[in-house]
Amino acid sequence: MKSLQKKQRILLTGATGYIGRRLKQQLLGDEKVSLHLLVRHPDSLGTAARKRAKVFVGSTFDTEVLEQAMKGVQIAYYLVHSLGSEDFAERDRISAKNFRDAAIGAGVEKIIYLGGLGIVNEATSEHLLSRIETGRILSEYPKKIDVIWFRAGVIIGSGSASFEIIRHLIQKLPVMITPKWVRTRAQPIGIDDVISYLDHARQARITGSHMVDIGSEVLCYQEMMQQCAEVMGLKRFILPVPFLSIGLSSYWLNLFTPVPFNVAYSLIKGLRSEVVVQNDTANILFGDIRPASFKESIRKALQEAEQNQVISRWSDGGNGVWETDHKHSIADALFVDRQIRPLGDLSSERVYRSCLAIGGVNGWFRYGWLWKIRGVIDKMAGGAGLNRGRRSQTELRIGDSLDFWKVVDIKANERLLLYAQMRLPGKAWLEFRIDDGQLIQSAYFLPKGVLGRLYWFALVPVHYLVFRDMVRSVLQHAQNEQGAK
Repeated sequence: MKSLQKKQRILLTGATGYIGRRLKQQLLGDEKVSLHLLVRHPDSLGTAARKRAKVFVGSTFDTEVLEQAMKGVQIAYYLVHSLGSEDFAERDRISAKNFRDAAIGAGVEKIIYLGGLGIVNEATSEHLLSRIETGRILSEYPKKIDVIWFRAGVIIGSGSASFEIIRHLIQKLPVMITPKWVRTRAQPIGIDDVISYLDHARQARITGSHMVDIGSEVLCYQEMMQQCAEVMGLKRFILPVPFLSIGLSSYWLNLFTPVPFNVAYSLIKGLRSEVVVQNDTANILFGDIRPASFKESIRKALQEAEQNQVISRWSDGGNGVWETDHKHSIADALFVDRQIRPLGDLSSERVYRSCLAIGGVNGWFRYGWLWKIRGVIDKMAGGAGLNRGRRSQTELRIGDSLDFWKVVDIKANERLLLYAQMRLPGKAWLEFRIDDGQLIQSAYFLPKGVLGRLYWFALVPVHYLVFRDMVRSVLQHAQNEQGAK
């Protein structure tokens, strides 16, 4: 009991997001930490986290659950936002107030928050304004609770939106015609350094409330792309022009990078404002941390991506995925394409691993070109398309993005369920289930109105080719893997 009392009890919100997943891993590795996790969908945490941390199911809008999660906590991390909703600013406001009040009520010593870097002017995006307001709300009562408010701009790491955009542009375009905003200055920072600041903040004996701007060297976005090209051993020509609008630039990013139009639009709007450090607080309070250079961060991110060591990705967020009751929605699906094949002499474990290997660079078997066409159509409609890929080419977990699908359920050697995030007149799922010596592959579709029904019937011939080939190819892939052993 004495050893338990010495542990630092910490509450982490946003544990399934890009930053939160990495910080969660860091905290779970510290034996002196007793970790509380507040999440809406606990299955997306992974088995190890559910065993080693105390999980509270809910959100910052569930005040009763929030109060329970705060009990006995010394440090509370606030890493959540509501950017996926139309009324995100109001929701962020309510969420921050709920979190602050619950922390004060529970006697929490310190709140640690990560927001966006930037100054307020006529060009400041609504998203950044909301992040700034969130920091102010959390810091409103400095005599009641200490707050360390970190502000970061461009975060570079494997799986980050900024890194994936820069990498894809450099890989695909020898010559780039870019908007004039590529000459806007910023101070990027590596994801490892962001986690170091967040982790050091809970250990440091710092009292009062502080705004801490973090970043490495000052670069414009054009210089970032040129330095990334140098690290990748490529020569690229960048030609800024004054006539590319926010909309055109967003479609350009949407077409050539993994991000959907809405994400690209938000990022492009943010490029109009400089995101450079406004204070020296990081050096004063955390002088031991020396942020890596931009090139060093790019090199590390490329290495992790090549070695399948990506811990989290920008697309880890739900974006409405967990608001859907997948179990009941599938039961209500009006259209189902089901393919059933016997496993034969194949083990369920080997077939299951074959199911996990689909998509990404591994492709979609014989009719992969049809999937590519569907990906292009999705891109044209502002969706993610196929080039979102997958975090790892060898494994999947709940919450992972898989091209334009999202993994919503996994049961080892039994089931893989994917939820469609492509632009559709309805909702769709793709399920692989292993039961009673059979592989059961099912495509479900819950149409929205007449258009949804017409969409399904129009694709029946394509489904006949694609889904019959897919179930055969999954088994053939398992057979080949077995023969190679």
